Amino acid sequence: MMKHAWDNYKRYAWGLNELKPISKQGHSSNLFGNIQGATIVDALDTLYIMEMKEEFKEAKEWVEKNLDFNVNAEISVFEVNIRFVGGLLSAYYLSGEEVFRKKAVELGEKLLPAFNTPTGIPWALLNIKSGIGRNWPWASGGSSILAEFGTLHLEFVHLSHLSGNPVFAEKVMNIRKVLNRLDKPEGLYPNYLNPSSGQWGQHHVSIGGLGDSFYEYLLKAWLMSDKTDEEGKKMYYDAVQAIETHLIRKSSGGLTYIAEWKGGLLEHKMGHLTCFAGGMFALGADGAPNDKTGHHIELGAEIARTCHESYDRTSMKLGPEAFRFDGGVEAIATRQNEKYYILRPEVIETYMYMWRLTHDPKYRQWGWEAVEDHFDKTKYYWYCILEKYLVISPS
Repeated sequence: MMKHAWDNYKRYAWGLNELKPISKQGHSSNLFGNIQGATIVDALDTLYIMEMKEEFKEAKEWVEKNLDFNVNAEISVFEVNIRFVGGLLSAYYLSGEEVFRKKAVELGEKLLPAFNTPTGIPWALLNIKSGIGRNWPWASGGSSILAEFGTLHLEFVHLSHLSGNPVFAEKVMNIRKVLNRLDKPEGLYPNYLNPSSGQWGQHHVSIGGLGDSFYEYLLKAWLMSDKTDEEGKKMYYDAVQAIETHLIRKSSGGLTYIAEWKGGLLEHKMGHLTCFAGGMFALGADGAPNDKTGHHIELGAEIARTCHESYDRTSMKLGPEAFRFDGGVEAIATRQNEKYYILRPEVIETYMYMWRLTHDPKYRQWGWEAVEDHFDKTKYYWYCILEKYLVISPS
């Protein structure tokens, strides 16, 4: 599967950010400004782990010759960090190739002006030539987004470690200081925080989109520190306690789900993105306070089951973008604008964590079912295209 994907990216979109598989053309999202090669950088660690040595060598040569951050363009700080900085750091730690360390630090330095706000909470968008930042115009009252400014910590701590420059780690540790000074409604973290006033925007809480990876990074910061980052640990387990108290519910059919919280009212909806949390709960189980290790594993297993149901209850056996638990339905998309699937990995990610941590064979089976359904649906899709445009008979 990896070879198929890589070979076709190389054939049709080499050096561009993404491949559009139907038109077989390259695509470069404006999230990356004029920076190119997102697929190459993001896949470096996978190529290395899979021992695709020739492909890794070609990718490394492309990075050496072509990866250029001297562009006059506005980028998403979050997306450029997780794809480019994260990809380069992973490749460096796996291979030891100096070019990856050098490029990661160079890019990290270009992202620093994003933190030039009254609170130090970074802007979402940054022109990496001018250093001018701003937030998404749709985000509550000019706010920064929890999942974006909360998903810098791992990479920036490593940038300090590899560069000897403490400024990267200082910037992300300051984000925690701001968060710890604030009152959290019911112990929950709203998705929006104004970088000028240092106050929350609208009180909307989600463990899916706009919130998700903030929680993941708290846990992983503690694990990555060899369990010395007590602040990260406390913030994570306190957040999980609030999530369990206020957001986690059980349907009448016995499915555990994580609702969204809007100004004190629950919306009984769970996004595909939220499905990463099953794996997260299980990953954090070993350090759970008050002998709750088994409880956190069980919570992970219940979320995994619910997300599997969201796949199993569709005709295509692929999960929708969001599914609901109201109006007499459970784990089913009820709105047209939620009935789509865009190669999201979160459900499979949770299966992988659950398999590694429990060795229950059902998670491997569920993963394989999803692989088969991806391939079957691709064939079915092309059949429908042919039927529509060539008017072929069902036989």
